[in-house]
Order: sequence, then structure tokens, then C-alpha cells
Amino acid sequence: MADMLDLPRNDEGISTAVGLLKQRFGERLETGVALREQHAHTVTWIENQPPDAVIFVESTQEVQEIVRICADHRVPIIPFGTGSSLEGQVNAPAGGISLDFSRMDKVLAVHPEDMDVVVQPGVTREALNTYLRDTGLFFPVDPGANASLGGMASTRASGTNAVRYGTMKDCVLALKAVLPNGEVVKTAARARKTSAGYDLTRLLVGSEGTLGIITELTIRLQGIPEAISAATCSFPTVEAACNAVIMTIQMGLPVARIELLDALSVRGVNAYAKLDLPEQPLLLLEFHGSENSVKEQAQTFGDIAEEFGSEGFTFTTREEDRKKLWQARHDAYWASLALRPGAKGISTDCCVPVSRLAECVTAAQAKAAELGIIAPVVGHVGDGNFHTLPLVMMDDPDEVARAKTFVSWLNELAISMDGTCTGEHGIGQGKAKYLMDELGEGAVTMMAAVKRGIDPFNIFNPGKILLSDV
Repeated sequence: MADMLDLPRNDEGISTAVGLLKQRFGERLETGVALREQHAHTVTWIENQPPDAVIFVESTQEVQEIVRICADHRVPIIPFGTGSSLEGQVNAPAGGISLDFSRMDKVLAVHPEDMDVVVQPGVTREALNTYLRDTGLFFPVDPGANASLGGMASTRASGTNAVRYGTMKDCVLALKAVLPNGEVVKTAARARKTSAGYDLTRLLVGSEGTLGIITELTIRLQGIPEAISAATCSFPTVEAACNAVIMTIQMGLPVARIELLDALSVRGVNAYAKLDLPEQPLLLLEFHGSENSVKEQAQTFGDIAEEFGSEGFTFTTREEDRKKLWQARHDAYWASLALRPGAKGISTDCCVPVSRLAECVTAAQAKAAELGIIAPVVGHVGDGNFHTLPLVMMDDPDEVARAKTFVSWLNELAISMDGTCTGEHGIGQGKAKYLMDELGEGAVTMMAAVKRGIDPFNIFNPGKILLSDV
């Protein structure tokens, strides 16, 4: 198991708060074991630490009520979107109340002329794009999972489109959030730019529910491209594929997506999605623009790839073909699990400067082989971010130990390359111990001071990001 932070429980306060909240919310407060465990669900090896109760909230005002009751009795609160986070962000190491935002799922306003939308935090990215489909606009951040926008903002999520459209930090214009004292704060207006005071929006984006509970988001949208083309290209080695990526980025080719699958991942995807891609390292790309420009971009990439020994370069503008390829990419996690039935996939990510990408990925593959770990690689490599998925038999202590060694080594390698231990998963519990090495004592001390100033009783998602919150 991964190292866990065990925090002291306030059993008396929790019991009192649960009783008061049950009186107020009735059947919308649930304490069943299965539901509580589901609200601490993690697809990694971090142990499940369930909350004491789950409340299905429906408004900002209700969140305020709950926060004030919990603050009075020093009871932890853990926000919950869809539970797709990967580093134990929804665990409750000190018990407490899980706030389920699935019922706060309304699109509040669309401003097509300004290309933005105001939503509640429970709206999922797929639901938003379905709602927007007749406006000519779309929300571009695509982490694969159908995550909620509140959760994506809390973890500073990213995904396949980040190389062109950026991450959640680039797409969130403003937030409304409830603070640990029960007050509501508005972080910014809808204007596209501001220099008015501290950037509170960016402070809350990526704070994983430790500073404020997001109850409303204003999101920047993009215009749906006139034309889209997708391309696939196989390479003799991962290093060759990564070097093609580096050249593509350095030449300024406006690629929208550029994804890497190593040979293991391609094998899994072929079996799972019934494709017949060459079982070699593969780049999967997408280009957005006019009909002529997307063809030109694809052809230019083909020329770049040829310099690095590419094989089987193809591109298509057919929507059906594109969707099939990208669905296969999004299903890579499940496809990889099928490579070793019975194993658990321990998803981890890191991000390095693009110039170090080839070196980092090939070193990761070599280290996995040295340790006898099966670890398929996929990545949003246009911005230097990649994922490994060690496939681990959890009943084998020696194998678990070797996998933990690999994950720790990979995080430290990325940091040593002036990269980060997490490009998009967030810190949560799983990566908290690497934060000091990455940012240094001064930065972590500053974060702790911010946390103490906003949440002096440490009731908002305690035990996440900082190993010692207060």
C-alpha cells in the first residue's frame, strides 16, 4: 500500500455535526458503508479512507450551512465531483463529511458573443459540450474521464487538447467558492483579463478543495474548428517518436493533440478496441483549422516524422474514423489492464521540459524493465506530460515494493530534469512527499501559511497536498 497520512479524528464533533446535518438534510444525508466507501474511491493503491457521511448538496447556500455547522464542531469537509481523481484527493483521513455535487449540475448562463459559460461544479465536461453543440462553441479540456468541472478545476486538470488550448488554469475565468468560515467569495469578473489584486482564481484552481469549496465556475470556451484531421504514425523506438514531437513543437506546428502510446499500450488498444495498428510506438495527432490548413499541417508533420524513421503515416478527416481512434486512446487504461488479468493498474504521471521528454520516457522504460515491472506508457507528449501504468499483482509484496520503487524513482527523475512529479493528476495524498523536493522549503512554507490563514482549523480536505497543513 502507499504511505498514508493518518490524522486524528474528532469523534465527538463528527457525531454532533452528523446529527445536526441529518435534521437539516434528511434523506439527502447518507451513512451507508458502500456509499461512503465509493466517495473515497481511488483507482490507485492508496487505501480507502471513507467519510462518516455523504450529503448531496443543491445550492451555494446549502454548502454555506454545512460549512458553518462543520466549522463550529471542527469537522472535516471533502468535496466530491465524480471521483475520477487519481491521488487520493477524495479520501477522508480524519473522517468527516463528503459533499457530493452531482445535483449541482446546471448550466447557468451561456454568453456566445463573449465565448464563455457559467456553470455549477457538478456539470461534467461531456454534458457541457452536449449543451453547447448548437452554439458553435466547445469546452476543450479533455482528461479522458467524464470528470466534473468543479473537480477538474480543483485538481488543475489537463488532457489531450492541452498542447493547443491549455489546461484548467487557462480556461477558468472566475470562481464562486465557500470559504472555511462559511463566507462566499467571488474571485474575478467575466472580463478576459484583469490586474485587480491577487489572482484568487488561480489560487483556488489546483488547491484540491483545501482552501475553498467551488460552487460556480465561469469557463472560457473555444470556437468549434471548421475542419479537423487526425493522423497516426508508427516509429521504431519511443525515442524516435519523442524526438519527432520535440521537432514538431519547436517548428511551431499548431497541433491540437499529440499523444504517445508505446508498443505495450498499442497492443492493449488493438485487442480492446479491435484495431490493427502496428505494435510499435505510435503517435496519434489531431489538427484543427480550415480544410486546407489541417491537410497542410498533417502533411508537414508527415515530413517531420519521416526524418525519424516513421512508418505507416496516415491521416483522415472523417469524423467516424477520428472518433474511433480517440475513443481507443481514452480507453487505454482499461485496455492496458487486459494485458495482465488480475493486476491493478497504478496510474502515475510526470511532466518534463519537452527537450528532456525522449530521455525521460526511455529512462522510465529501462527502469521498469530493470525492476521487472510491466508498465505501459501513454502521454500528452506535446507538453512533455506522460503517464506510466505499472500493472501490479497486489497480493505479491515483493512486486508491490518494486512498483513503489519505480513510481518514486520516476517522480524524482522528473524533478531532477527541472520537471514536476505531476503534470495533471495533482498532489493529493499520493504525491505529497515529493512537493518539498520539487518546490523547496520556501514555497511549501508559503503554501502552509496560506492554508493556515484561510483554514486555521484545517477542516477543508485535510491531509492533501501538504503533509502538515497547520
